[in-house]
Amino acid sequence: MLELHYGPGACSFVPHVALEAIRAATGEDFTARMVRLHKGEQRTPEYLAINPNAQVPTLVVDGKPLSQIVAICDYLDRRFPQVGLLPAESWARAQAMSQFLWMNNTVHPTFTHVFMPDRFCDGEATQAELKRFNAALYRTQLERIQGWIASASPYWFGERLSFHDAYALTLLRWGGFAGIDPDSLPVYKAYVDRVAAHPAVAAVVAREGIKLGTFRKA
Repeated sequence: MLELHYGPGACSFVPHVALEAIRAATGEDFTARMVRLHKGEQRTPEYLAINPNAQVPTLVVDGKPLSQIVAICDYLDRRFPQVGLLPAESWARAQAMSQFLWMNNTVHPTFTHVFMPDRFCDGEATQAELKRFNAALYRTQLERIQGWIASASPYWFGERLSFHDAYALTLLRWGGFAGIDPDSLPVYKAYVDRVAAHPAVAAVVAREGIKLGTFRKA
């Protein structure tokens, strides 16, 4: 049995989409359990028992918890290779993992510095400067992703949905919170619109109750 603990709009969106794609392709069912991050449910004793890092996602497999998004996605790809969530050929898979890891260990933390500057420094002025600096950096990272997906047809690796598609959507969505207008990244936005229309993605957007348009003009 597969059980995903997710936070609406968080990076757990990536394995959440993957599990929907797996269900559609194989019939393998899963249970989705919401963790209300804004209410601190990730810090309850019950949740800390399965993920002492107080983070999402957590995938529970036959009662055994697995944390960290890259480990979870690697497990899902290896268990369900027929779904094609990553390229199968060794070099192509390694290159895909390099991109995926960069999104997770570089782009994601940059946004965290924008969204939660109080975690990294004290003082309103210092936090405002940290947020400004990292928002500008985050835009350059989104531009790099836009370059990667310039020839995506229709998805990152072609006809099959991948982890990268779900993560790229998440990162552009977060860009709105960083003050980045998605219309200023037209190739990226058009690609995300295609991704969002995929049935597995649409199902997760509906279940999590999130909106893709997070940017508000000043």
